[in-house]
Amino acid sequence: MPVYEYTALDSRGKTVTGIIDAEGVAAARQKIRAAGNYPVDIRQIGDQGQRQTRSRPSALSSLFGRIRPVEVAVMTRQLSTLISAGFPLVTALDSLVEQVRSKTFKKVIAGIKDALVEGSSFADALEKYPQVFSQLYVNMVRAGETSGTLEIVLLRLADITESQQALKARIQTAMLYPVIMTAAGSLILLFLFIYVIPNITSIFEDVHQVLPLPTRILISTSEIVKSFWWIGLILAAVAAAALRAGLKTAKGRNIYDRAMLAMPVFGAITSKAAVARLARTLGSLLDNGVSMLPALQIVENIVGNTLLARAIKDAGAGVSKGQSLAASLGSAGLLPSLAIQMIQVGEQSGELEKMLYKIADIYEKEVETTIMRLTALLEPVMVLVMAGAVLFIVLSICLPIFEMNTLIG
Repeated sequence: MPVYEYTALDSRGKTVTGIIDAEGVAAARQKIRAAGNYPVDIRQIGDQGQRQTRSRPSALSSLFGRIRPVEVAVMTRQLSTLISAGFPLVTALDSLVEQVRSKTFKKVIAGIKDALVEGSSFADALEKYPQVFSQLYVNMVRAGETSGTLEIVLLRLADITESQQALKARIQTAMLYPVIMTAAGSLILLFLFIYVIPNITSIFEDVHQVLPLPTRILISTSEIVKSFWWIGLILAAVAAAALRAGLKTAKGRNIYDRAMLAMPVFGAITSKAAVARLARTLGSLLDNGVSMLPALQIVENIVGNTLLARAIKDAGAGVSKGQSLAASLGSAGLLPSLAIQMIQVGEQSGELEKMLYKIADIYEKEVETTIMRLTALLEPVMVLVMAGAVLFIVLSICLPIFEMNTLIG
């Protein structure tokens, strides 16, 4: 069924826009008028937009990237509610098209509905939009369709997405203050070294005596920063570009991931976050009927670290040969021993899914707690660093003044 983007006037004369699907332009106009609006402009975007999506996926990758995970989570929860209330899937998607605010997301949902009408399964329709719906999402939906528990699977998907976004938001909030303080402190010091200090230290140019060592260090540093600050910006930009280019290669990504895991504090945070993501995803897949080997293949692609992904791939090979999951994952030596022991207990008790959920809860909490403690420690450290820098500047300026006063006295 064609999809139309329209511009209309409501009962108050205000301009409204939206997306609807209809058999034709006349039917679309009737739908708009039935909603109490007067159509001004109607443009078909359905089949043409889908053809463009298939022929130019890279051109639309940034467009689909604007759909936030929280929007997908809200849509998923609403869809689960509608299906639980007895709505057919196509009708439920038709209702969601009107409720979603994002035009891009409206087009995606309309395209999914059209694929369902044409005879595709829901999972196959979702698979056409990999930038919006992850492999985890698609496979869990496929398992829900096969088992007849689609509404339950959708509800769990919404919970998973919302919990991940909530954890991410808490971490970003905790890191916001140190980042702002670091940026503000750096800008203040840069301003002092470029503008303030040269004007103040110019009074010592006519002094025919040896300046104190701190003053000479301050003046030399100020001259270097004033003359070559732009070189620092260029080097930072080149380093960022080189890092970005290196991460696109397999070797560069491997080196980066290995370095991240080897870092004293951030390595533990990275490892625990990856373990939590692995455990929750694997538990959700197994709990919704996905067998072990396909579930491990999905987890391998979303774990976010090449070393851990390789360990999961090797674990899948071990499981296919009859080894236990705990033994296969433990042989890599990358996962914490507590997680391996809990997986082993879950396998022995027949409650592996519940144990994986517990592992995810434990390590998500540990990651959040570690970051909170780290930020709480960083705040006084940054204050002390700034205070030390300001104290050094003040003393470097005051020392020659004190010496001049002593000579005069």
